[in-house]
Amino acid sequence: MSGAKAAVVDFLSKYALVAGLVGLTLYFAISPQTSETFSSWTNVQTIVASESVVGIVALAALVPLVAFRFDLSLGANVTVSSIATAHAVAYWEVSTAVGVIIGISTGALIGLVNGLLVSLFQANSLVITLGTATLLSGLSALFSGYDIILGVSDSMTDFGATSFLGIPKPAWLLLICVLAVTVLLRYTVVGRQFSLIGSNEKAAKLVGVPVSGRVAFSFVIAGALAGVAAVLLVCRTGSASTGIGEGFMLPALAAVFLGSTTIKPGRFTVAGAIVGVFFVAVAVNGLTLAGVDDWVEPTFTGAVVVVAVALSAVLMARSRGERL
Repeated sequence: MSGAKAAVVDFLSKYALVAGLVGLTLYFAISPQTSETFSSWTNVQTIVASESVVGIVALAALVPLVAFRFDLSLGANVTVSSIATAHAVAYWEVSTAVGVIIGISTGALIGLVNGLLVSLFQANSLVITLGTATLLSGLSALFSGYDIILGVSDSMTDFGATSFLGIPKPAWLLLICVLAVTVLLRYTVVGRQFSLIGSNEKAAKLVGVPVSGRVAFSFVIAGALAGVAAVLLVCRTGSASTGIGEGFMLPALAAVFLGSTTIKPGRFTVAGAIVGVFFVAVAVNGLTLAGVDDWVEPTFTGAVVVVAVALSAVLMARSRGERL
């Protein structure tokens, strides 16, 4: 019996969030207040397409977190990169491909600056990236003049609004990013080095891992993913403006920390982050359809962040203790 109980506890500790996601989905699907709209394929497509940007930002946050570094500038990075993309396509009249390259390159450059500051000067990543976020917010206002940049190409807006095989194209892009980050973290030497740095940085240095270089590289990857999210955001909205990306930071962090409580508790994983993204998305969508007041959504998201970070800290401490 004790063995059976232990197995049940182990299963719940690993898959409670997944079960919660399934439970929320079933509840809103059968609740009289929400069932008709929530269960419609149109609503499902809307959730999947809308959360694609958040999902990619969550993946961006995940990569440096695996190396136990924080990037709080990702929302501001998305803002600046989206402005760069929209400005290039609408005002410089470059091709869509060039605009995409500009957006991703802008994000990667911002990531490189963060990575160099954090790794070369051994600076606190929270403080550095918080400062970078504030700086980027000011620069985005300078570049855009607080105006909404319109006039992006039809090919970009078509990508953001159309489907392929019945699934929104933004969701396909999210899937590509999920696969790419999974391969990076699980099947490459660099990805395993990120994990080693995150779990025991001193041991990583002792075995010859170039810690500073790998930390900097993790921020470059995060920045490039933020650039991808920015391009997708332009495709979704057909515009860019000051502050457009900053609202994605908190949901992305909530998803990543929630994800660290499931599947492999105490570790940041791609699968966990995506489960976290859609757990928050389904909950917020269902509550909105149920007609809750406006204050409920930010309160729910904030509570999720607090609980997720607390649980993550406990699980990480336990996980590290087990590995030592």
